[in-house]
Amino acid sequence: MDQTEQFLQALTDAHGVPGYEAEVRAVLRSYMEPLGEVTQDKLGSLVCHVPGDGPKVMLVGHMDEIGFITTHVTDDGFVKFLQLGGWWDQVLLGQRVLIKTRRGDVLGVIGAKPPHLLPADERAKLVEKKDMYIDIGATSRAEVEAAGVRLGDPIVPDSRFAVLANPKTYLAKAFDNRVGCAVVIDVLRGLKDAPHPNDLYGVQTVMEEVGLRGATTSVRAVDPDVAIILESDIAGDVPGIKPHESSVKLGQGPTVMIYDARMVPNLKLRDLFIDTAAELDIPIQFSAMPGGATDGGMIHVHGLGVPTVVIGVAARHIHSHGSIIHRDDYDHAVQLVAAVVRKLDASTVTGLTN
Repeated sequence: MDQTEQFLQALTDAHGVPGYEAEVRAVLRSYMEPLGEVTQDKLGSLVCHVPGDGPKVMLVGHMDEIGFITTHVTDDGFVKFLQLGGWWDQVLLGQRVLIKTRRGDVLGVIGAKPPHLLPADERAKLVEKKDMYIDIGATSRAEVEAAGVRLGDPIVPDSRFAVLANPKTYLAKAFDNRVGCAVVIDVLRGLKDAPHPNDLYGVQTVMEEVGLRGATTSVRAVDPDVAIILESDIAGDVPGIKPHESSVKLGQGPTVMIYDARMVPNLKLRDLFIDTAAELDIPIQFSAMPGGATDGGMIHVHGLGVPTVVIGVAARHIHSHGSIIHRDDYDHAVQLVAAVVRKLDASTVTGLTN
């Protein structure tokens, strides 16, 4: 694997569900500390400051991933759970998970009543999360407790980074949104020792998947003049998705989000990305997400308002044990964001709201 693949592997293999981001935060901090002064707010978001003269530019990725939390252990040793972030019920059954205990990871599998024992009308129904459990191979509550499992322990997918048949495509859990975290860091790397007409902040937020909470505190810490949100985006190049629902395809360039449920982007900042992509011959795509939101939903309404845009890297199968991205989309996102940041001088940023 090359350096970028190793970097993406380190970020996606690390665990960090909302509120339990310590492991991935430590990995992110190790990459950010050589780039600038790193501070942490009281919710756990990281802020890396790369000093410069000019407006404050905030680059944002969220470090948390969807997962679960233990809520109950049955008398016969099965673990019940609640979701942290949005899970679709039908992607869960039969999946391996790790319960993160104080003593170490405990492996289990998500199960439910087998179809062989269900009446015909029940077999056709979707099994709901409330009827599922995690089986760690125990036969009693005492065995579960002896393994170190406690109520409130976080649960994460057991899934590892891999390079696929097309060597430019990668499979991993948590590309939502470790890919955005990686773009933030690679842009900072490129600008650390290069001239940029602004005061640059790379931010890795916590608890995005449970209500944009890290964005709420970190934007107060930075008080930016402009914000660029780096996110995974939903690829539409899979069976069942119609072109009018999503035309986004892997390998066809980073996305510019034109709408989501919590934010309409600043139009001049959006157009700056579009024009810069054309100047550099970088392919881009457009997406809309009426059923979801990003950290931009909280950041753009900070103070008197912050011009904000969302730039995405297309991913298939997000919010599951395994999502897929394309290396070209990642590289082009880094190139495009760095180019726009170099243009964000005082005059340009002032013009975004005039």
